[in-house]
Amino acid sequence: QVQLVESGGGLVQPGGSLRLSCAVSGYSVEYYNIGWFRQVPGKEREGISVISSSSSNGITHYADSVKGRFTISRDNVKNTVYLQMNSLKPEDTAVYHCASVTSWGTEGYEYDYWGQGTQVTVSS
Repeated sequence: QVQLVESGGGLVQPGGSLRLSCAVSGYSVEYYNIGWFRQVPGKEREGISVISSSSSNGITHYADSVKGRFTISRDNVKNTVYLQMNSLKPEDTAVYHCASVTSWGTEGYEYDYWGQGTQVTVSS
């Protein structure tokens, strides 16, 4: 059974940092492209980062809104993908989801399996 479980969200002040985790079970994360997306009620889901499979050399992609502040990484031993978020801004507040797909994609509709999400709130 394929399962993705996000964790690490919470309340942080502007300028602070959080590290989100996406623990994957049911398959080896190294063979899949893993993306992070965020959703704010009333707004379209935003794709913010993707890391390709190991066979594709772990290519990374970032949305302009997070480039230079967020870093995606993968630990094949722990079967987990991380999203390190630095210099957080109030506009980063959202529910963050991870998702997986066998081929490269940056749009949510391209992804097959999704986690339930973790809330990130950036506020003073």
